[in-house]
Amino acid sequence: MTLIIFDVDGTLIHSERRDSLCFATAYEEVFGREFPTIDWRQYPHVTDTVIFETVMDGHFHRKPTEQELQDFHELYLQKLISSRKENPQFFKEVPGARLLVEHLSDQEDITLAIATGGWKVPAEIKLEHVGIAADLMPISAADGQYNREDILRTAIQLTDKSAHDYHRIVYIGDAIWDVATTRNLNMNFIGIRYRHDHEVLLEVGASHVVSDYLDRELFLKLVEEAGVPELM
Repeated sequence: MTLIIFDVDGTLIHSERRDSLCFATAYEEVFGREFPTIDWRQYPHVTDTVIFETVMDGHFHRKPTEQELQDFHELYLQKLISSRKENPQFFKEVPGARLLVEHLSDQEDITLAIATGGWKVPAEIKLEHVGIAADLMPISAADGQYNREDILRTAIQLTDKSAHDYHRIVYIGDAIWDVATTRNLNMNFIGIRYRHDHEVLLEVGASHVVSDYLDRELFLKLVEEAGVPELM
């Protein structure tokens, strides 16, 4: 049995950073402070939980209250939904993603899961917008989790098996922090860069990078070949 775990943003869908802008503008409207940056590399961990709490601490030197988190979360969701209704052309699947997920979900020797640094409900909104059914695979998200290593570990647990039960575990991601996370976990990795700039991930240790999922046979071949990212 092989476990394939997908990231969401930049991996199955892309939005040209408009989702990040929704996050930032929702924060500014709720808290009346300028959001410092949507360059996620500037934060200790690239998860919604850490990003939000880091900005809150920078502005107010404390963690958010439950009510503040709820107010922000509700406005953020509203902006995600309305932005897709108003400008659907900016929110697309990475080519071939939906059909690949549907095909893989039908294979008896493959288990699928999602591990995203975003919160769960926003991830479901994003997936459903491009026609990827969120109920095809368990979703491990940043709700109550701070780092991507824990999110990936939880994704495995949500499949009701342990890591030792799988012949191979492969994570599919698009960012340099995905490379670092899988290296830390000694986990196999396939990079996806829909802009064709494969060198971004190859230069930090990824062994295989693709631009899309249109060549299904190639993807399945890489699932068997991909290794743990090297330390460069």
